[in-house]
Amino acid sequence: MRIRRILAAVFAAAALAGLGLTGVAAATAATTQGASSYVTPNECKQGGGTADLTANLCKGGTHDGETID
Repeated sequence: MRIRRILAAVFAAAALAGLGLTGVAAATAATTQGASSYVTPNECKQGGGTADLTANLCKGGTHDGETID
């Protein structure tokens, strides 16, 4: 029952944003599968983290553990 409510909210938000059903399905699949995200060194710093360019990771802040592109 909870999943139905979440999916309904996702579809409603996508409809307000102007996405088609295909975009919603792709966005939902990417979110539920835990797709890795990439941030720039600047985004990492703006989020309060430190860009570790030797490991290509953002350490700390809102993007902690995300890969730096």
